Amino acid sequence: MTQLEQVTTPVDAVLARMRALDGTFPSGDGVAVFHRVHLAVTEAADRRTDTGRLPGRGAATALDARWAERYLTAVDAAAEGRRPPACWRPLFQLRRHPGVRPLQFALAGINAHLGHDLALAVVDTCRALDCAPADLEDEFDRVGDLLGTLEERVRDDLMPGPDLLRIADPLTHLLSAWSLERAREATWSAARALWALRHLPDVAEEFTDRLDAAVGFAGRMMLTPLPR
Repeated sequence: MTQLEQVTTPVDAVLARMRALDGTFPSGDGVAVFHRVHLAVTEAADRRTDTGRLPGRGAATALDARWAERYLTAVDAAAEGRRPPACWRPLFQLRRHPGVRPLQFALAGINAHLGHDLALAVVDTCRALDCAPADLEDEFDRVGDLLGTLEERVRDDLMPGPDLLRIADPLTHLLSAWSLERAREATWSAARALWALRHLPDVAEEFTDRLDAAVGFAGRMMLTPLPR
């Protein structure tokens, strides 16, 4: 058994906390829309890990937990009146805006969690397991596939129907500019770049800050309020 297979991370604790949080969000909260999407992704990943279908279970649980913890840290910061990372600020700032549609909230959360958090979670996991990003590529692809499935479900469930074309037209135009596949490719490149910069902490910190800001800017555009 390899080192990657031996290491485990408390995904169950992360799931327990996410399930507990799920009942605390008020009605109409945009963060709640994303939270339920993320909880579904994490539960699906945990079920696949438990069935033994993943060859590198330790790597899978390590990446899943570190990825989820970054979102939970942002939730804690907002709850305590502190500023969450720039990638999350638009979602928390506009979470109750009546002009933002549920689909926008869900995809803006996916954008922050994929574009910023997953890149950093890959690096966190590599440090913990003493491996390179290439050793986690299968796990990264698994997360990306799960997000792809969830994105399709989100669009199907939350896109307004044909009787609401006045709303759907600007919404479709706004969100068609964002591609999960392109975001996924950019995230993998960012993770590899951050790993290559690990011995240059000042440069790595600057790169991380710019990544955070860029993902936050994209999220703010996705959350543009639309007319009713």
